[in-house]
Amino acid sequence: MTVIEVQNLRKAYGDTVAVRDVSFSVERGEIFGILGPNGAGKTTTVECVSGLRRGDGGTIRVLGRAPADTELRRLVGVQLQESQLPDKLSGREALELFSSFYPSPADWQALARDLDVPLATRYAKMSGGQKQRLSIALALVGNPEIAILDELTTGLDPQARRHTWGLIEAVRDRGVTILLVTHFMEEAERLCDRLAVIDHGAVVALDTPAGLIAGTSTEQRIRFRPSAPVDTALLEARPEVRQVVRHGSQLEVVGTGNLLHAVTSVLAVNDIIANDLRIEQASLDDAFVRLTGRSDSGE
Repeated sequence: MTVIEVQNLRKAYGDTVAVRDVSFSVERGEIFGILGPNGAGKTTTVECVSGLRRGDGGTIRVLGRAPADTELRRLVGVQLQESQLPDKLSGREALELFSSFYPSPADWQALARDLDVPLATRYAKMSGGQKQRLSIALALVGNPEIAILDELTTGLDPQARRHTWGLIEAVRDRGVTILLVTHFMEEAERLCDRLAVIDHGAVVALDTPAGLIAGTSTEQRIRFRPSAPVDTALLEARPEVRQVVRHGSQLEVVGTGNLLHAVTSVLAVNDIIANDLRIEQASLDDAFVRLTGRSDSGE
């Protein structure tokens, strides 16, 4: 079932067109990601979806309603790219306050336990990860059917980021549909069921992470340090191998298909061990660069 439908969205600020043609749909229960370079229109798009901005053209339907429908305030939870609470407000006070805004709020105490929110800590004293967990809780305290999360893990260290990924997965397991804006490729590949890549205000690709990667290249690279000299002609004779390159004591084998089996078979026949073996394949970052021509997707 489709819960978000965006068709030909357009939004301009004066003479600057932020979003010129964005269309996508989000199905119930999925994590749908939006990727794009700086200024691509990602945040403007989700602000229009959440009703914080009004598009200049196109149509948006969220749970069958227009974004400005006041009924959506209790059905959609939003975590903005930048948010702030009063410094002296504690986690408990924030959750109590926000839960009072809804007719049928979630059990905020259970939510705080599940998300490890520091209830007694004042906002100014919270770490970045604690603030992010509180932000997730505030977005969910109204028992929403949809959560819109914009650059949720920006500024977090790797450990806090991975912990937050687990929280996002737990949120989806609760039955909440998630619209996630991110510029972390690893995050998008791990969490998202489908991705829309936006560039210059338009969707340039929409697929699963695996589908986007598959459209980039099937070529693989295998690097290893052989335990004994290797006759590269033996490797080059295999149909899976396109190229063999020496890098000092290491060999790099480039090819397609079952390349690993081809390389290890040749080495095994010649009693050679592949030390420090590493396999490199096309990544979501490669797909992003191919689609946008840029490697920095932050906004």
